[in-house]
Amino acid sequence: MKPDLSIEFVGIKFKNPVFTASGTFGYYGYEVVDLIPLEKLGAIVTKTITLEPRSGNAQPRIAEVTSGMLNTIGLQNIGVKSFVKEPLSNLLKIGSPVIVSVAGSSVNEYVETVKILNLYSGVSAIELNLSCPNLKKKIVCHDLPLMQDVVKSVKKVSNVPIIAKLSPLVTDISELAVMAQSAGADGITLANTYPAMAIDLKTFKSKLSTVKGGLSGACIKPMSVRCVYDAYQDIKIPILGCGGIMTGEDAVEFMLAGATVVSVGSASLVSPENLIKIIDEIEKILKEKNIKSVKEIIGAVNIVKNICQKGL
Repeated sequence: MKPDLSIEFVGIKFKNPVFTASGTFGYYGYEVVDLIPLEKLGAIVTKTITLEPRSGNAQPRIAEVTSGMLNTIGLQNIGVKSFVKEPLSNLLKIGSPVIVSVAGSSVNEYVETVKILNLYSGVSAIELNLSCPNLKKKIVCHDLPLMQDVVKSVKKVSNVPIIAKLSPLVTDISELAVMAQSAGADGITLANTYPAMAIDLKTFKSKLSTVKGGLSGACIKPMSVRCVYDAYQDIKIPILGCGGIMTGEDAVEFMLAGATVVSVGSASLVSPENLIKIIDEIEKILKEKNIKSVKEIIGAVNIVKNICQKGL
């Protein structure tokens, strides 16, 4: 029997648990419509949108490193008013739910951006980027009162569920997740990239214009899985897991740790087709394990842990 991949996340039913990761799938996602069947994706998470256009950081702002990549894009985007005119309408024609990533340099910017998005139907949810590590100002979610203010303020005006994207760069990710939950977030995304740097030995200069950037790719998966596992123990809202998912096995690992759904970034940069392969691989794994629904594996690593403790 074919396993059921459909899943409910933040009150919305998705055809499968595989989403794109913000900022990694074309510019906004619809550009690759001729390369893969986008309608098969669980959801498309857009590049982060801000109230006003941003030019981003200077080049070079991407560098390949062992088992991953560094980026320092700096949230380059056309601004929300331009986004709703064309990219959004193109995205909504695809047939997959659209989740818009939103950032700002103040609470008001987050709120005003979401108010503009409210004017256009079709957006399924908002992902609040509270953890971008390559901006000069401090990471929003590292200031707990500020993070709570952003989440509460946006929640008051949003017509759709709110997902808080958190930073892994804290001593206790569970505390951060609990704070986001108490502020009213409907779900959380774990985890964003990890600050890192690389030096070009030909020039003795940093490979990035900003010296440091965000590390992503296969190398960060074990750390991100740990973040998901820790948060899952202490919160009731669902988790969107991300960070180093390259295969269906990686996706299942995140779900066993507690993620309800996952988003894929670096793998889709390597090849957009990897998104479809990951969906197929999840289905294959469930079938081999005789698991009827993907829902059954969420947080299931705890079942194994308890069995081992009993000595069975």
